[in-house]
Amino acid sequence: MPTTPQKQQPIVTADTSGRPRDSATPSARSLLLTVLGEFVHPRDGQAWTSTLVGALGTLGVEEKSARQSLSRASSEGLLSPTRHGRRVHWQLTAQGEQLLTEGTERIYGFMREPHPWDGRWLVLAVGVPESQRQLRHRLRTRLTWLGLGSPSPGLWVVPDPHKEEAVLAVIEELGLRERAFAWTGPSVPAADPGTLIDAAWDLEGVEKRYLSFIERFERLMAPTARQAFVDQVQLVQEWRRFPFLDPHLPAELLDHDWPGPRAAATFHDRHDRWHRLAQAEWDRMDGEAERRS
Repeated sequence: MPTTPQKQQPIVTADTSGRPRDSATPSARSLLLTVLGEFVHPRDGQAWTSTLVGALGTLGVEEKSARQSLSRASSEGLLSPTRHGRRVHWQLTAQGEQLLTEGTERIYGFMREPHPWDGRWLVLAVGVPESQRQLRHRLRTRLTWLGLGSPSPGLWVVPDPHKEEAVLAVIEELGLRERAFAWTGPSVPAADPGTLIDAAWDLEGVEKRYLSFIERFERLMAPTARQAFVDQVQLVQEWRRFPFLDPHLPAELLDHDWPGPRAAATFHDRHDRWHRLAQAEWDRMDGEAERRS
């Protein structure tokens, strides 16, 4: 049975479709990705089927759905199976490792520190025909992940010119260089930035989500290792939506006390409190699965 690894930033990511799920009940696949990031990746990216199915069962996922999610992750190139008699051992692939690592950089670094603003915006104009729906979806997914908002069709903005390199990399990757124009600079003084912000992002909806997150988790206690495991996964499931929803605007563009930093403090505080017990519960489940095999 593996020993509990040293405390480190867990690795999770958004769904590989690139969109967060708004359902109150997370899918088996979404929960699997969180479990892989929180408990498998720190242990050399390896786990037995019985351990993963058992862990998902603790989270309320039926065995059939758990096994289907593993099969799907394998077909997407995120996990590689190896048979040992009747047992199957899973290993994160290079693609899976990259996906989870990139998720860490965005999700666990999100809202950690305030960032100064020099008054400049990054503006991107890129046209994708309605007929190319898959390409439009991929573009929206990638730009939203970077914090950009779209105030009107074909136009994307973010008050952070330092994201230029990342945005251009997306454009290049999707083969849109010939259709895109990008520039940085300050907004015209006569323009009302609030109007632009309201058109580009649903900040009212994001604020409600933050307040709900705080209410749910801020004082939540996990008296047992099993409960710590469940609560930690649910905590990450909820938090990982926010980098898609909140552009992390500078304070100069917010007209009231924004609850994002308080929600971030709640996330990191609860996660730190539950980490040791949650990891111990994973080791217990893994050892139990080994004994049953």
